[in-house]
Amino acid sequence: MISVVPLTRVSPEDAAAWHAVVAASLAGDLPEEPRPTVDQVHAQLAVPGRDNRRLLWQATAPDGAAVGVAGLRLFTSPGQRHLSELELHVAPDRRGSGVGSLLLATVAAAAQAEERRSIIAAVAGDGPGDAFCTARGFRRVLALDHLLLDVARADDAAADAEPPGYDLADWTGTVPDDLAEAFAAAKNAMNDMPMGDMDYGSQTWTADRVRAMAEVLAERGDVLLTTAALVKGEMAGYTEIVIRAGETRRALQYDTAVVPAHRGHGLGLWVKAQMVRRLRAEHPGIVEIETDNAQDNAHMLAVNRQLGFRFHRSTHEYQLDLPTT
Repeated sequence: MISVVPLTRVSPEDAAAWHAVVAASLAGDLPEEPRPTVDQVHAQLAVPGRDNRRLLWQATAPDGAAVGVAGLRLFTSPGQRHLSELELHVAPDRRGSGVGSLLLATVAAAAQAEERRSIIAAVAGDGPGDAFCTARGFRRVLALDHLLLDVARADDAAADAEPPGYDLADWTGTVPDDLAEAFAAAKNAMNDMPMGDMDYGSQTWTADRVRAMAEVLAERGDVLLTTAALVKGEMAGYTEIVIRAGETRRALQYDTAVVPAHRGHGLGLWVKAQMVRRLRAEHPGIVEIETDNAQDNAHMLAVNRQLGFRFHRSTHEYQLDLPTT
């Protein structure tokens, strides 16, 4: 008999059990990918986001061993209060025994109780998650390409091609106060990124919200690097990199966006090339950057390929449409 237990406070023991399931799951599905550390998992679970709430469950066997975990992120910002995001892992030796179905049923009931109309979930492309989602009523809504960049070999020549009239700004962590409003305005340019058929909604960024995002990352021990293009008091574009706490090799690309009025000037390539040089200078131990792009985002894929990013793997995004009353 498998029991599904909600986790309201995440103890170090809970985090270790969660980590064990996730590490085993990833080893089976993505054997070449680096595993998160226990500390990274604990920070992710214990430090809440500022624009979402997270519900957590652990599936345990009769002997008390964790055999599956599920998390449901409930978006709380305007424009996304209909949406929830699922993370679900089952230990490979317990797959096919109903653990995943039991966790999903628990999660779906909670999402409906929270008046959500959609659950989205990401799975490794052409892996067991595809069959699991399809069999349970999810539909595929988006395909992503994950790309890797060898920082040492990256073509950063575009950093020297400074677009006329634009200046650079760099910061680590929270945006400087004098740029906060401009940064929030630029962040809203992400609302037109390709999202396939996903019921994603829209995000509204404010100065307080961009500060809050940086605070969450800092509380988790992560390093947030931002490089931006400025013109006449506006932020025309920016790129963000996150180095997770304890990470010694790989950085993660977060947002890159160019405000519509400033597109066509090569700003995306410029700020990303500048970020490569910054990483080499400030974090020489980081040897690769991982990013993901929608497969139909031709422009950003072209920018990344020009820098030297290469295809690494794919992810499929699925959506479960919930009954509404």
